[in-house]
Amino acid sequence: MKARGVLVLGAPGQLGAEVVQAFAGAGDVVVGLGHTDLDITDRGSVATAIGEAFPSIVVNTAAFHNVERCEAEPDLAFAVNAIGAWHVARAAAEVGATLVHISTDYVFDGAKGSAYLEEDRPSPLNVYGASKLAGEHLVAAACPRSFVVRVSGLYGPHPCRAKNGLNFPQLMLKLAVEKGELTVVTDEIVGPTYTPDVARQLVRLVDTSSYGIVHATGGGAVSWHGFAEETLRLAGLQSVPVHPAPAATMVRAVRRPAQSILAHGRLTALGIDVMRPWQEALRDYVRALPSNTPA
Repeated sequence: MKARGVLVLGAPGQLGAEVVQAFAGAGDVVVGLGHTDLDITDRGSVATAIGEAFPSIVVNTAAFHNVERCEAEPDLAFAVNAIGAWHVARAAAEVGATLVHISTDYVFDGAKGSAYLEEDRPSPLNVYGASKLAGEHLVAAACPRSFVVRVSGLYGPHPCRAKNGLNFPQLMLKLAVEKGELTVVTDEIVGPTYTPDVARQLVRLVDTSSYGIVHATGGGAVSWHGFAEETLRLAGLQSVPVHPAPAATMVRAVRRPAQSILAHGRLTALGIDVMRPWQEALRDYVRALPSNTPA
């Protein structure tokens, strides 16, 4: 099969770096651009970058996803997550490329009480979710050959810039060693998602023409408290107490969905769901941590 040209935006990021590796491993010719290479809020900059690369596939992992900062800087959140996504979609359509755009479970309010299907109506609670939902609509309008892939609770081997380089498991391990105890919310339920698994899923997904919204998260459901407990157990730190706390008792500036599990209806129907149970992925992640981590 002839190698495809793949352009990854947000390539140095936690997910983008894995996407670069996955497509390169599949035999594609991959170009990765980061925020220092491309201003996603500048239409001309985006059009030039995509026009010069002339890829057959564009994967947009670039986002403003610090939830607290989005709430404080809504103009920037919408400039990146909505208008920036629109710039990418228009430029991808102009060169005839397939677009994969990464979105989030935070487009939902968590009130459904069961897993969300791709066709369920979104209702975001915060600026981050609202800006990502706006981006979803603009992508669909500007680029008919587009996948909008919703993920949740991302973590993986590469640093997360929005969280000072630490993903949730890393932060829990760091705090467990430094403080000897943790307090973690019990009534927010997620499907933690391992970035290498998402990247592999995208490689499979672009071989189809089933465009539209796709959910790709870790299988199963767990509270942040349960996720923290399992992380410590796998790291041999199960003696560190993890105190439960309802979300209402936590001092936080941003509302978050209480239950944002995403059902994999589209992937299941296509027969290409490679997303693993969250426990299995977390086990592999913790086992692979370098020796200088708390684990």
